[in-house]
Amino acid sequence: MASNSEKNLINWEEIKIDKNLIRLLPIDSIKKYKFIPFEETVDSIKVAVVDRTDVNTQNALRFFVQKNKKKIDIFPIEESAFDILLGKMKSSSIEINKFLSAFEESSQVEEDEKARIDKKKSEGGATNILKDAPVAKMVEVIVKNAIDGRASDIHIEPMDEYVRVRYRVDGVLYNSISLPQKIGPAIVSRIKILSNLKIDEKRKPQDGRFRIKDLGQTIDFRVSTFPVSYGEKVVMRILDTRTGIIGLDKLGVEGRDDELIRRIIEEPHGIILVTGPTGSGKSTTLYSILNILNKEGINIVTLEDPVEYVLEGVNQSQVKPQIDYTFSSGLRSILRQDPDVIMVGEIRDEETAELAIHAALTGHLVLSTLHTNSAIGAISRLVDMGIQPFLLASSLKLLIGQRLVRRICPKCKREVPDLSSAAEAVVRSELRNVPVKAFERIGMNKFSDLKKVTAYEGEGCSECQNKGTKGRVGIYEMVEITEEIGKMIGNGTLESDIEKAAKNDGYITMKQDGVLKVLEGATTIEEVQRVTDEKSSDTDPELETTGEAVFIEGENKEIEKESEI
Repeated sequence: MASNSEKNLINWEEIKIDKNLIRLLPIDSIKKYKFIPFEETVDSIKVAVVDRTDVNTQNALRFFVQKNKKKIDIFPIEESAFDILLGKMKSSSIEINKFLSAFEESSQVEEDEKARIDKKKSEGGATNILKDAPVAKMVEVIVKNAIDGRASDIHIEPMDEYVRVRYRVDGVLYNSISLPQKIGPAIVSRIKILSNLKIDEKRKPQDGRFRIKDLGQTIDFRVSTFPVSYGEKVVMRILDTRTGIIGLDKLGVEGRDDELIRRIIEEPHGIILVTGPTGSGKSTTLYSILNILNKEGINIVTLEDPVEYVLEGVNQSQVKPQIDYTFSSGLRSILRQDPDVIMVGEIRDEETAELAIHAALTGHLVLSTLHTNSAIGAISRLVDMGIQPFLLASSLKLLIGQRLVRRICPKCKREVPDLSSAAEAVVRSELRNVPVKAFERIGMNKFSDLKKVTAYEGEGCSECQNKGTKGRVGIYEMVEITEEIGKMIGNGTLESDIEKAAKNDGYITMKQDGVLKVLEGATTIEEVQRVTDEKSSDTDPELETTGEAVFIEGENKEIEKESEI
């Protein structure tokens, strides 16, 4: 690290900028955020910064550090000296324009590109096709940044005058790159080619997938294209097999909920339903349960759309609606495969629901998901589908509702010095009716022991890219269908009365589970309110528009980086 005296003695007129550093950022971004990388050492990059206190500049610098895997040494620079360095860089911007031109040229020969990729695949080089030609460089950058940034999804969205690239990290969308509008169709065509989709079909949605290798590990991408006003939107779900199957304890299933799941999955028959909106971690919970059940002597068969993670020893099948291989038709066939455990990716219609109930009533343990806002809400949802209440009472064993909240970074976690009165009121209000046994998780005997509300937050560090959060943890509510609750379901009892009965069995709501995790130091009260309050959305609007990545605007839009995929 350079000393302050060394930084103040630099003669910026004599500085020669490293040509390799010039290509790391486009001129327009450098002008906007007012910092210039000018020299690279073995373990760091020297960066001249006009105003390091500016929030946008700080965000851009964090992205720069994350992308280049080196620490930065910041040198303060006056505006006049910054203009001198900027003038030196402009002569080199032609390098980026050449790259952009090559990209645009490649978009004019999509058919030749497809033929070349097909040839590469036939030669066994499918995992390296991302970096075969200039047309692929932008896709390579987008994909590599997503992997390095631990993103779960990549959104490529055509707008009126540009193409927006966004990443979903820990459940929140962050803006990343803005590209010229004319490049959009070429990017979409490239992704379609990789996914074996029709590049000339732009009027209707398509689904596909492709696979790459990153640092020797296989990563799958589930691709969905969708026609919108200004072209086609692409969303790529990243299925990183390196993460493996997460245990229930790592998911956030604790105390009574953990005991309940492990007890009920030992039963020979019945239905376990996991409920929640898209992106709430339902599939991950099912995979964790299957991993526990996956033992010698048990035949497990799954129907999925798609197969996201391969489980050794489990018979996994992917539905294909285009050939009439659906959840309902597949479920009929599964029953002839002598299964002990059946997992159906989602119950979407009455026919699938009826078949699942039939399987449960004839001696099979059935696991599935349902899109509802709460665990108890699954009952009315199934009744609305046309299922008779008495059949639900006989077949349902466990209802699980869940959401995902961002986990506080363990490295920079600290106690909140002054918790607001509103936040403390939420904590006390939610815990007032929590069963006594639930307090054992936080080392308390009962609610009256809570003299002071202690919450935590992430201060921000290099480990979490200064977000204060890293990863996610689940908050849950679980309703066991006891004999009493089964009778209530069969009699068409109101959900509110069923909830009261469930509370006698130790049931706690998702929000209460989240508040307990706040006191444990796993997450924040703001996160719990974000995903449980009705007026909240799963995406924080402020985070969505002020993400941690650089917005690249203007004509020079490429961040060029050599990477291994």
